[in-house]
Amino acid sequence: MKEDISRRDFIRIASEGAALAGATALAGACAPKETAAELARKEEDPSAGKMEMRTNTGNGDKVSLLGYGCMRFPMKKDDSGKDIPDQEVINRLVDFALLNGVNYYDTAPVYMQGLSEEATGEALSRHPRNEYFIATKLSNFSNYSREASMKLYNDSFRYLRTDYIDYYLLHSLGRGGLLNFNARFIDNGMMDFLQGEREKGKVRQLGLSFHGNQDEFDQLLALHDKYHWDFVQIQMNYWDWQHADGERNVNADYLYEQLDRREIPIVVMEPLLGGRLASPAASVANRLKERDPQASMASWAFRFTGSYPRILTILSGMVYMEHLQDNLKTFQGFKPLSEEELEYLSKDIADIMANYPTVECTSCKYCMPCPFGIDIPGIFSHYNKCINEGTFPQDKEQENYAQLRKAYLTSYGRAVPADRQADHCIGCGECLSKCPQSIPIPSQLQHIDRYVEKLKRGSLHL
Repeated sequence: MKEDISRRDFIRIASEGAALAGATALAGACAPKETAAELARKEEDPSAGKMEMRTNTGNGDKVSLLGYGCMRFPMKKDDSGKDIPDQEVINRLVDFALLNGVNYYDTAPVYMQGLSEEATGEALSRHPRNEYFIATKLSNFSNYSREASMKLYNDSFRYLRTDYIDYYLLHSLGRGGLLNFNARFIDNGMMDFLQGEREKGKVRQLGLSFHGNQDEFDQLLALHDKYHWDFVQIQMNYWDWQHADGERNVNADYLYEQLDRREIPIVVMEPLLGGRLASPAASVANRLKERDPQASMASWAFRFTGSYPRILTILSGMVYMEHLQDNLKTFQGFKPLSEEELEYLSKDIADIMANYPTVECTSCKYCMPCPFGIDIPGIFSHYNKCINEGTFPQDKEQENYAQLRKAYLTSYGRAVPADRQADHCIGCGECLSKCPQSIPIPSQLQHIDRYVEKLKRGSLHL
């Protein structure tokens, strides 16, 4: 069935039929290890299972609008002090998500320092295979050889404990344009191989995830007639709708319009912009609270993205149960935003956010591990958090400067250990090619280090 209605008609229809929009819920039988608490919650919550579903117009899949991004699963320390997936907690999160209708799970060989696929496979394999969709990727960034690429492909099946993959992506295309695409997938024969796997059904849908500029996007989309992209994954949120960096990223309104015109289903990554839209600056949060005191900041961002009908699923990396529960409130009985609300977020609110000098880091951790042990995403996260919360010391003439200075230095030391802070960056540049946002990481770290040193010396003047 083709989705050829306008976005305005979609909002009207969805609003009128919100109570009927959550068909195709997962049955309780698909969760063999449900706890008593989960079963009780299902009985108590009348909306449980009424997840907003979208139809993949290419193959008829009924996909939950809320997808589970498995890049940020919770970790714990093993006996040797090494970070490993907290499998028991991950299992509980996946059980609860499935119980409440979330059936799309997105992972990749490089997520969680290479541990995500195995953790995802262990959690999902405890449930019937036909009750969920698996998405993973060919992350052959550093070694383009056919041997290395085939190993990644075959390992995914083994780690995910499956004999077919529902949604398979060529990972992070865009940087380097067609030269990079040809090196990673054409010259080594992988594109021909994957098309053959799609014909056999081992790969049910073949697509790509995009990070790059407009020219690079247009080049990849021009290949649609030749390779047929079953779906495309893009970064989309109310900030990136019209405020993306034109040199490094593309405004999401352009990406959406081009894909919608070709009727290509869209998977959305970073709907919360690495958490920044879930914890925006106080000036932004206050305005949104005035409009709806009960709505969470995250719900505004999710409803913005989900209000566009070509969106198949929206990925969220839900680390804690409270994140999952809050997101379920948004997607069960989903209510699209009005035209006025969409414009208010993408223009008025985004314009306010433009005045805050945050680093455009989404905490994806592709840059990790740093060879010198620097906690790159931790440093950026702390810096952004202080700016958004209004606890950012700017000048010695600033009111409460002394308190703000002390609070920043104290919180920085607690958030990032001294031996992993920005002053240890030597500018080797190994992180640059790994960042999907094309952030000039060494220069940003040096900027933060200079800022911290001025705070320590009491010589800050911005």
